[in-house]
Amino acid sequence: MKLRLSVLGSKAPLSAPDRAAAAAWLRGLEADLHAKRAVVRAGWGPEKVHKKGKRTTAERVAALLDPGSPFFEVGTLVNWGRRFAGSQKDAPGAGVVTGFGKVHGRWVVVIANENTVASGSWWPLTPEKIQRAQQVALRLRLPVVYLVDCSGLFLPEQALSFPGRTGSGHIFTMNARLAAAGVPQIAGVMGDCIAGGGYMPLISDRVTMTEQAYMVIAGAALIQGAKALKLTSLDIGGPEVHVHQSGCADRRVPDDDACIAALRADVAELPSSGAAFYRHGAEAEPPLFDAAELHGLFPADHRQSYDIREVLARLCDGSLFHEVLPHTGPEIVVGVGRVNGLWMGFAANVVEPRPRPDGPGLRPGGILYREGIAKLAAFSRACNDDGIPLVWLQDIAGFDIGVEAEAQGLLGYGSSLIYSNSTNTVPMFTVLLRKASGAGYFAMAGLPYEPVLQLATPLTRLSVMEGRTLAIATYNSRLDDDFRIPAHLPAEEQDEIRRGMERTAARIDDDMDPVRAAARLDIDEIIALDELRPWMEALAEMAWQSIGHRRTKNPRIWSLHDLAVLAAGVRAAPVAGPDAAGPAAARGAEPTPDAPDWEPVRAPMEGTFWSRPAPGEPPLAATGAPVTAGQRIALIEVMKTFNPVRVAGEGVLARWAVADGAPVEAGQLLGWVRPAAPGAA
Repeated sequence: MKLRLSVLGSKAPLSAPDRAAAAAWLRGLEADLHAKRAVVRAGWGPEKVHKKGKRTTAERVAALLDPGSPFFEVGTLVNWGRRFAGSQKDAPGAGVVTGFGKVHGRWVVVIANENTVASGSWWPLTPEKIQRAQQVALRLRLPVVYLVDCSGLFLPEQALSFPGRTGSGHIFTMNARLAAAGVPQIAGVMGDCIAGGGYMPLISDRVTMTEQAYMVIAGAALIQGAKALKLTSLDIGGPEVHVHQSGCADRRVPDDDACIAALRADVAELPSSGAAFYRHGAEAEPPLFDAAELHGLFPADHRQSYDIREVLARLCDGSLFHEVLPHTGPEIVVGVGRVNGLWMGFAANVVEPRPRPDGPGLRPGGILYREGIAKLAAFSRACNDDGIPLVWLQDIAGFDIGVEAEAQGLLGYGSSLIYSNSTNTVPMFTVLLRKASGAGYFAMAGLPYEPVLQLATPLTRLSVMEGRTLAIATYNSRLDDDFRIPAHLPAEEQDEIRRGMERTAARIDDDMDPVRAAARLDIDEIIALDELRPWMEALAEMAWQSIGHRRTKNPRIWSLHDLAVLAAGVRAAPVAGPDAAGPAAARGAEPTPDAPDWEPVRAPMEGTFWSRPAPGEPPLAATGAPVTAGQRIALIEVMKTFNPVRVAGEGVLARWAVADGAPVEAGQLLGWVRPAAPGAA
């Protein structure tokens, strides 16, 4: 039984000017991201570490990994922008480096104290960052390599990292759980290892110490009489003690390079990756459409739509994809494709408007409706049953709302989806492409539902609601029925309301910055769009590397085949024509054109009409200006998503029949396009 794969994508999904503008805007955001990463990776500088004859953490990680193989770092921006009492410097990356890389062809989780930052101290959120990496290792059964060089807690802020449920002590709980699950843990102790830092390596299966390293519950400075006896921490807990007397370590080596070589040798003795077996004879191949083209797919205005299938076309091998239940819930795309030769499931929401399944007209994308929610739940369960790792691609504004939505039981359908995602055992990965809003963020496997990893892009906007929406809600009692500042109010009061709404919107928009979320560990890593395909390749191999710990099926007996048979009789809902929204009499008599040959422009869906992208900006198409077939000339706003109104044929925009900000229904007359004058350019 084979799946029918179809080619997705086109070479020019956006016009050349739109593509260039979008790419230039995004590259600016990514340049800022790369600059922040550079600050973190520089730490506090290598000078002091090199004077001690040791390698920096970055040098150790590079030496550990296979030559030329990339390191996929997570938690890079944890604590970004935070300052702590007792330190005149920031704590870049929370003083620890975590991520994934290959050692002798096997993916491992690397947890390395950043020895250039306060001698590898644990700052606030350092324990949580370490535990997050340990959780990934536990979920995927990946070996863990600890590069230990830690002087213990950063004591001026100990209350923020010591006592809580996820405080420093919980690191050792995770050590024990990894050991209980049979996940290999290998530690190299290459410097200070005091108090909690001394406990972390001990449950590891292998512990190697350098001649400069020591592990102590308390250093010499805290031991009475140590000064008189001229004892050092190395005397108390160095390799002479722990390798030859206490047995707390297995080997002693002269220096960092020898330690790294020993760690690599340990990993080489572990089972090799099962990824080649699970390719089932397929070979990895790049997408037909270059992943670098992702820069030109996303409009600079986050309210504008794009085609999610163009994103999938730049992630899947050969741009080949098998869509499941394509005629149900068209606002959602679910299906499977190969990444690096390995099967992966994808669940994504469509941002573009789609036909209504229950009648004429269109309804906006980026919103969860009953059919799409049910499709997501069924697909999620099928992937879990078949053992197919699942990637969630979010650009979601939330759930449908209103009388009809409540009557259809969206709460119940949403709960079914949440139950599926909460109880799945298959690896799930979540990517926040752009908007991640409200309960939609939860339903599509946001971080509260414990995906293995949650990645974001510089475009990500993570919030319950947009700033403008919250400003309206906050000042609702002082606005009119159209949510505008009443004109009859005194000018001073109008200015006060306007300033208050602007402050509220600005504060929320600032909070939606993905860097702030990453600093709080609400996002595991922010990645550039051209890094998305390499990340998918790495996650696919990591998900399929370890064998025997989770359900897997060969593709012949997937539940997905059953879904395809059951859905074979389902047909696509007809796309409604422009006049199919009901008789004009329901809205009153339509205005008439000035000439019989004027072509009407009608609303593709209900919402709010706008002829310009924002107040005060030029119109998308000026009255009297020529327009071409497919050109976007207006917008319909639905739940803060702006859906395009496009021209059917060439001509000249004659005039509009509705004003900006007016509510419109699907099929309603918006304006007219008249034929161009003969011989006009």
